[in-house]
Amino acid sequence: MVIIMLPEIDHVDFSRPLNKMDLLQILKKEASNIHIKEIMDANGYLNEDARFMPITEQKEYIKRFTKAFFIRIKDIKEDKWHYTGLVDTIQLKDFLQVLEMQKNKAQSHSELCFHKIARVVATYTAFIREESIHPVGTRFPGGFVLRYENGVYYCPVKEKQINTPSALCRFCVSVQDDSV
Repeated sequence: MVIIMLPEIDHVDFSRPLNKMDLLQILKKEASNIHIKEIMDANGYLNEDARFMPITEQKEYIKRFTKAFFIRIKDIKEDKWHYTGLVDTIQLKDFLQVLEMQKNKAQSHSELCFHKIARVVATYTAFIREESIHPVGTRFPGGFVLRYENGVYYCPVKEKQINTPSALCRFCVSVQDDSV
């Protein structure tokens, strides 16, 4: 049996093709290094981040993202699906640079935990599963909600955020919800 050592996501050679299964194995390794304490600390960041939201939206926001983190990390660790095709390494490199820029602005340990988890979850969601980065049902300012219909993710804020340098919108498969 030959054991192939996969690099961490920070050490991937972006000049070579990368298939989805290799990226998945890297993400599985990184997901297995996320501890429950880090998820709890990331939840603390969500609480802090949501402090100015109306209380009903605040509770839903924290609940949705905490649940999404738990479920997605579990999904990544247990994913036995066979994904075909190559990852767009130029897009992935740009994506990871945006996430690194966000992480470098972190002001607390809990925010760093949030970024560690979000990086693994968002990379899996965007580049392996090819799903919306935000969970379906995510509420945005104004009460608008990300929705999924007939195989399409509809985001109410994509057009307004697509050119924001720190936003991941340009990497997301969702389309602008024109009903908003």
